[in-house]
Amino acid sequence: MCDVTEQSEWRFSDDRGQQSTAPRPPGRVLAYVQAGATLWDLGIRPVAIFGSDHDGPDPDTAKTGTLPLADVDYVGAGSSLDVERLLSAEPDLVVAVSYGGGHVYGLAPETAKPLEERVPVVVLDVSQARTFGEIGDRFAELARSLGATGRPDADQDLDAARERLRAVVAVTSADAPRVLALSPAGPDQAHVARPKMWPELRVLTELGVRLVEPAEGPGANWSTLDRADTFALRPEVILADIRAHAAPLEELRGSEGAPTPVVPWNPEPLYGPRDHARFLGLVADALEAARAS
Repeated sequence: MCDVTEQSEWRFSDDRGQQSTAPRPPGRVLAYVQAGATLWDLGIRPVAIFGSDHDGPDPDTAKTGTLPLADVDYVGAGSSLDVERLLSAEPDLVVAVSYGGGHVYGLAPETAKPLEERVPVVVLDVSQARTFGEIGDRFAELARSLGATGRPDADQDLDAARERLRAVVAVTSADAPRVLALSPAGPDQAHVARPKMWPELRVLTELGVRLVEPAEGPGANWSTLDRADTFALRPEVILADIRAHAAPLEELRGSEGAPTPVVPWNPEPLYGPRDHARFLGLVADALEAARAS
């Protein structure tokens, strides 16, 4: 919950139950890249972003959405991050994400703890325990507390994208294309997503998309399969992880069968309405292409 009093004092309780306060709404936000790109779609521009251990010295553009990278500093990722580097952008608020347990994703505990002693840190839970809508609502609540105004046109775009995907699914429901979400791991292996564990993929299921579920086995979020077993799932549309640390899909696919429509997929999705609408539109395009082939 957030509160802005008559004296303009700013307060926000994050998903750890910790309340951050400031004399006025913060205006210089440092954010984990996923959070920063989401806030931008909601009307708040961060001054800087940071990455995770998966990221390198440059921002992964698969994760940055429409962030104006020329105007937003990237302070680094992983072991290169320390408190002084994070504070070099002079933030008055840090926005991070967690996959449960309150752990600040992307920052080592020995970095996160002293950081919180010097600047307010808001952590939002993006784990599979929450729905995509619940996560989006929390980001929207934070953005409003920071001064963002609602954008009805963005919500209308999202409503239209959802309705279009429903309509495309309805047309193909008798013979719905099989959709497989995966992260290529090279020419011989893929990490195949378990759809129920991913809030964004659960949205697709709710809208009627036929997502392929790998067999039960090791791996809570992913099932790691060799190339033959991956394509034995007979995907007709592939949602392919496009983050920089994923292998190229063509490396995995090689000369496998006929071309399959591919949707670029960021497993660290952005929760703003325009970004989500864009993704749903790409899925609808791919389903139409699959049935036209």
